[in-house]
Amino acid sequence: MVKWIIRVLPFLYMVLIWILSSMPADAVVELPDLAVDRFIKESMHLIEFGILYVLLVLAVLTAVKLTPGVNILLAVLACFYGIFDEIHQSFVPYRSATVIDVIKDITGVAVCWYFISRALFYGKFKKLGDFLLLIRRL
Repeated sequence: MVKWIIRVLPFLYMVLIWILSSMPADAVVELPDLAVDRFIKESMHLIEFGILYVLLVLAVLTAVKLTPGVNILLAVLACFYGIFDEIHQSFVPYRSATVIDVIKDITGVAVCWYFISRALFYGKFKKLGDFLLLIRRL
């Protein structure tokens, strides 16, 4: 049962991203300090698609052995979804799409890819590697 939940999570997360990016930026929450609100929301680009990549990795780990090639493919898919989401936002009133947002999305994925690839394929970050191996055994 847990295995199937992990497999479905990336798709549910992509739906959540789509729904949230279809709304104005202040539709869910707006902090009283506009500078802090903007900083936090802009920072979300750095983690939002990194989370998607991690969920994709976890889902694949429950189904097959993750190879370096599949790992890169998952990172590319997460990056493309980030680009797709930015294009989508360009059509939403009160939202914007910028190249810097795409760069932040890709940076978040790249950081997560670095840690996961080093943990799985190079024996670095032992605790992360142990967790990923645990997911593989589900």
